[in-house]
Amino acid sequence: MKFSLDLPRETLSVPVIRRILGDTLHGLGVSEACVADILVAISEACTNVVQHADSASRYEVTVGIEGGECVLKVVDRGQGFAGDSEKHVHPDSESGRGIKIMKALVDDVSFDSRPESGTVVYLQKRLSWKDDPKIRLRQPELLKTAG
Repeated sequence: MKFSLDLPRETLSVPVIRRILGDTLHGLGVSEACVADILVAISEACTNVVQHADSASRYEVTVGIEGGECVLKVVDRGQGFAGDSEKHVHPDSESGRGIKIMKALVDDVSFDSRPESGTVVYLQKRLSWKDDPKIRLRQPELLKTAG
């Protein structure tokens, strides 16, 4: 399963992606704890775009769910950033902890950021399932008849 959203760089776009992604993961039978981790991580990535991608008016979120993994990609066309920006954050700071939060919640976080070209954030998480999911991605034949 794969879908992509083109969103305005506005604060209200963050709950939109949370709702769509959360409903999708819940509908597939992903465990509550796993959904919560993914939603916080994507919120951090999208909030960074909203707050820091000054020259971008829009950004894109792509979600891929396959083989028991969720892969998220957040793309902006902003100014880019230095990849080591998280190292200079004071532990009591109210901002600047998003990258550490993302790294704590998902299995892999990577960035491709270029000055004047924007940033791509990649998040990857192995999915854990509810005991009795409505649909299993491990059974692709069910996806063909769902909905």
